[in-house]
Amino acid sequence: MKSKRRRKSRNSVTLHDVAKHAGVSPMTVSRVIGGRTHVSEILRGRVTAAIERLGYSPDAAARSLASAGTLRIGLLYGNPSATFTGEFLVELLKNSARTGCQLVLEKCSAPRGMRVSAQKLIKKGIDGVLLPTPLCDSLALLRQLDAAGVPFVAVGTGREDGPGLSVRIDNFQAAEEMTRHLLSLGHRDIGFILGHPRQIDSAQRYEGFVSALRAAGLPVRPKWVKQGQYTYRSGLLAAQQLLRTRDRPTAIFASNDDMAAGALATAHRLKLEVPLDLTIVGFDDTPLATTLWPSLTTIRQPVDELTRLALAMVVEEIRSRRDGQGPSQRQELVKLALVKRESAAAVQSRSRNV
Repeated sequence: MKSKRRRKSRNSVTLHDVAKHAGVSPMTVSRVIGGRTHVSEILRGRVTAAIERLGYSPDAAARSLASAGTLRIGLLYGNPSATFTGEFLVELLKNSARTGCQLVLEKCSAPRGMRVSAQKLIKKGIDGVLLPTPLCDSLALLRQLDAAGVPFVAVGTGREDGPGLSVRIDNFQAAEEMTRHLLSLGHRDIGFILGHPRQIDSAQRYEGFVSALRAAGLPVRPKWVKQGQYTYRSGLLAAQQLLRTRDRPTAIFASNDDMAAGALATAHRLKLEVPLDLTIVGFDDTPLATTLWPSLTTIRQPVDELTRLALAMVVEEIRSRRDGQGPSQRQELVKLALVKRESAAAVQSRSRNV
């Protein structure tokens, strides 16, 4: 009798049941299952005990859900950063293979095409949708999917008040931390390359930069703030504007790694040695960050964790709705981390100018 209850629970226990039993967040359960190290031994022990007690198996749960047919998860994407998009797709493919989901990709290359692209996925009869940044911050898009009754997860959103399910990151706090790091290295003349003008995360990263400068009693110099587009070329052009003058900053904070790579190329072209003559930092920690010379100090956005958690959330939501429950409202916060590498160093006296 006892073993029958155990087998039944193994087929119906969800990640949220484990979190509730252990008294932790679903994010903590996901981190323990994924083997992440930044979980205390006490919490890890509680989660492990809850998994054993309830007989939870993530892979078994996914297979159970897909038993009536392979789950088809739509991905609507349109990030201007080629490296971020590539990494996101690789990690999502890896994690979707573990859960037995089939991915249906739909690219959205322009804001006007969002609703059309979303409607294509809806007509294909997908079971759920993942929306990575920046599409995840479009309330019109979220409402369209909600009206169609399609479960979705906004992945990497900067919104704290978005509807439905979302995995959020704190762009403001991370940019503030990076700026404080530059200040701790003695930099006071810091240039900033903005991301895409229509993306929430770009504004939040700039606001974090400004907040840290003001907290240090330093002004924001408009002439050292240049508009980018989250692309390599835009970083190249913005850095040219910042560096082709004697009154140049000692450090450049680019809003993503692609633009930081463009800034680094400009520095090399102008024969500026990084980080001796100029510090350059980025955001995202895409694979590009460690292929550059020198390797890039940046903010790590854990794409593997984002995709794994988003898939788990959408699968759980599909199961919940099939069991007759209404749409869920939940947001998980994934922490970003400052990664220190060779492109940043203490400010040097100006031995060379352009």
